[in-house]
Amino acid sequence: MNFTRWSARFPGTQRRAAARTEHAAAQAKRGEGAVPAARGGRADPGAERSTPADGHPADSTVSGTGTGAGTGTGPATGTAPAQRTGVLTAVPSLDELSVREVLGRLPALVALVHGPEHRVAYVNDAYTAGFGARTPGAPAHESLPELGELGLLPLLDQVQRSGKPRTAKNRTAPGGGSSYTVTCTPIEFPKTGGTAPEAEAHHAGVLIHLADVTDHAEAVERLRASERRQREAAVTLQRSLLPQELEQPDDLRIAATYQPGGTEAAVGGDWYDVITLGAGRTALVIGDVMGRGVRAAAVMGQLRTAVRAYARLDLPPHEVLQLLDGLAAEIDASQIATCVYAVHDPNEGLLAYASAGHLPILVRDEHGTVRRAADPTGPPLGTGGWLHTSGTIALGPGSTAVLYTDGLVERRGEDIDEGVAALERALAGAQGTPSVICDRLMRALGVDADHDDDVAVMVLQQPARSGADAELFHNAALELLGGIEAAPRARAFAQGVLASWRFPVELCDLGVLAASELVANSLQHGTPPMRLRLRRTDRRLIIEVTDGDDHLPRRRRAEPADETGRGISIVATIASSWGSRRTPGGGKAVWCEFALPDK
Repeated sequence: MNFTRWSARFPGTQRRAAARTEHAAAQAKRGEGAVPAARGGRADPGAERSTPADGHPADSTVSGTGTGAGTGTGPATGTAPAQRTGVLTAVPSLDELSVREVLGRLPALVALVHGPEHRVAYVNDAYTAGFGARTPGAPAHESLPELGELGLLPLLDQVQRSGKPRTAKNRTAPGGGSSYTVTCTPIEFPKTGGTAPEAEAHHAGVLIHLADVTDHAEAVERLRASERRQREAAVTLQRSLLPQELEQPDDLRIAATYQPGGTEAAVGGDWYDVITLGAGRTALVIGDVMGRGVRAAAVMGQLRTAVRAYARLDLPPHEVLQLLDGLAAEIDASQIATCVYAVHDPNEGLLAYASAGHLPILVRDEHGTVRRAADPTGPPLGTGGWLHTSGTIALGPGSTAVLYTDGLVERRGEDIDEGVAALERALAGAQGTPSVICDRLMRALGVDADHDDDVAVMVLQQPARSGADAELFHNAALELLGGIEAAPRARAFAQGVLASWRFPVELCDLGVLAASELVANSLQHGTPPMRLRLRRTDRRLIIEVTDGDDHLPRRRRAEPADETGRGISIVATIASSWGSRRTPGGGKAVWCEFALPDK
């Protein structure tokens, strides 16, 4: 369809065509010497043709009072169209305006100074209303003391020397007065008097423009105060959710530190924890919620609580992370977190661990060699659809391990492996207690109060004991093949070991009874191979029995007529604590602890 042909019939198109014709005629009229529209009324294209010799228009359509005869455009009453009767107001030229008048009417404060002493040449009414009248010709440091209070006198010198404008933002007078954004612009004054060459010479001045930004400055300060309060709330929440005092296992020395990001950085969700599992085993966890502010801290608190609950189940590290992964997705699908969960077993001298997208554990052995914990490493918590796996790394006597978050080693513009390598070098040369090593690692990696990210670091040591200290730690184990002789052998073995460790008679009797009941329970409900293990630390006696069956025992109430079912109840009654867990190779371990009397 030819839209060009059809569009000519639309009423709106006809009106626009008429307007273009009239506009072209007006332009042609102006080109022949008519007065421009900016300086006079709009001329009618037919007015010149109907103007008599006396100079007065014969067509009344210009003034809008005629009858409209002869024009053919107005209505019967003689009224002309609005677009042809309006008279435009003349626009004054900028050259006709006085500079003093323009500056005087500005709401901003304006002052003009000249010469090396910045003598006052002019101040506008707004300046006078703000700071009072000023004496022309006086130096700025005398007549304009407010400029000195705002620290602007050196700025005037810089502008005068360089000939370039300068701006100073949010300058507040002493005493908490108004705030101004000040712009200083170089101005050249022509000299008066003298010969013609001297009259053409110039000397420098400065135009000072002070815009009152007090409301803006107060709004910015309120915003900053609000951000500070939010940050303080997040930091307070973060610190309250972290352990106030770390548990100290018998076989490890542990220290941890948390450093929030600088004042310009939002608080993240870094956390750490130490959980005593029983039987001398200790769980260690460190993690980082990928978020900022109160929300990240709240998610961190929920994950830390869940870790402690799952740790009580005494599950392998990868199973704990598997449970955490599902929980993290339920808490907030938009929040993910990295985490390392590790379990230290002093009997094995190993650190079993699983990682959910976290940085590797570093271990320095007694000879000073630093090793990274190898894979397995799974994706962060909250991603789902992944089966985590566990790994092990040796942690023998004299070894030091470091768990940390990415804020310690990650830097803008650098590969994170470079930061981990720098941490390895720092750990190789760091000596002392765990708390001392924490401080040295933070300093070596450049973490200070202005650091741009949260940092959490945990250091654990397996001390190499000798002398009198070593006498407080002993291990003894007996392999049990089963049969009716297993229980008497276990009682005799426990009696001899506990006597050699010089325990009080009452504690020896309780220990023998507990070992007998645990072995009897394993003989009845477990399968070979079986082992009885006794361990002494400086604070407790640990008795543990392992076997090849993975069904965990539970405490139950035995009826009066029952001949069995009282062993675990007896152990739970006489011991300080007891528990059970599945072992990695299949089977289970049942243990109990007795607190040693204070010396």
